[in-house]
Amino acid sequence: MFKTVFFIFLFILSALFTINAPANEAKHSITVGAEQPALYLPQLKNKRVGLVVNQTSLVGPIHLVDSLLAKNINITKIFAPEHGFRGDHDAGAHVKNAVDSKTGIPLISIYGKNKKPSAEALSNVDVIVFDIQDVGVRFYTYISSMHYMMEAAAEQGIEFMVLDRPNPNIAYVDGPVLESEFKSFVGMHPIPVLHGMTVGELANMIKGEGWINKAVDLQLTVIPVDRYTRTTRYSLPVKPSPNLPNDQSIALYPSLCFFEATPVSIGRGTDFAFQVIGYSPVALGEFSFTPRSIKGASANPKFKNTSVKGLDLRTENTHGLNLRYLITAYSKLTKNNITFFERADFMDKLAGTNKLRLAIEAGRSAEQIKQGWQSGLTRFKAQRAPYLLYK
Repeated sequence: MFKTVFFIFLFILSALFTINAPANEAKHSITVGAEQPALYLPQLKNKRVGLVVNQTSLVGPIHLVDSLLAKNINITKIFAPEHGFRGDHDAGAHVKNAVDSKTGIPLISIYGKNKKPSAEALSNVDVIVFDIQDVGVRFYTYISSMHYMMEAAAEQGIEFMVLDRPNPNIAYVDGPVLESEFKSFVGMHPIPVLHGMTVGELANMIKGEGWINKAVDLQLTVIPVDRYTRTTRYSLPVKPSPNLPNDQSIALYPSLCFFEATPVSIGRGTDFAFQVIGYSPVALGEFSFTPRSIKGASANPKFKNTSVKGLDLRTENTHGLNLRYLITAYSKLTKNNITFFERADFMDKLAGTNKLRLAIEAGRSAEQIKQGWQSGLTRFKAQRAPYLLYK
């Protein structure tokens, strides 16, 4: 009887962690870095460990914090990026220093004014472990947080370890390469919008290209994803942030995030953020939706409690960087004398250049615009080649 119940439990647990996996790609066919403790525990034993983690930092069903504590690893600090340690903060919301109620470990915010921890905050840390699920888009700020943590580690003589995870957009390299004058927290490196790298590969590149202070001094270790390739399809078991709830939102994110610099809604305040486009009073399509305040996801979304009309992209078969949505919306709104790029500076920071915005304003087609950044992509692919871990 006990054996029967036990195997039923294992079957249910297995189903829970494969529910989002693509039909032709078993979730358990790869093993993420955090699920290979034999490769990293020896480097953490008898050391004071700082963690850069959030709700995606899982070892099977267990959070990395709990997994390491169960193995008697001395965790002295947890560093919380955008959206917080538990992933329950709005985009851009202030993350406060605190103490984790479950473990009593101090939490240090690395989002907001203090993006790089001070020497004092790192005084009792020997090694920093970064384990966060990324989505492979330059303006998704977890890689900016990794940059600052790597730099702080290099400056303080602290080891840095990345427990690598797949990039759900790894098949795509597209968009303009960031120009230095447009560097910001939503774009810190001279890489394209879609860079086609995992965080482990990008960490190698950040060190190797000297993009951080004292890069040559940084002792960097990357624990790769086992049996992962650049063609492996991967469905995230946990949403990486409050407004990227599923695979479709992650696929559309590189194309729709530019709307954040415009008056157009991309569904914040709905259950399908980054899967719709809408505006009022000018209709961008026939689909209607009404944004509302959602605690922990979007407290004050555009068009809160107002019906807008636009496009439902939840079943749209689109991947990579699709400029058609942005160009079409720009045309419709400007014909109605509505300022489209109302936050032009932010648009340019997201794009990493002002050339994309200016090209749209000049009436250039998506094909013409994309042709303009092909030479930059060719140079980038050659530059990143030495740092790639997966074929």
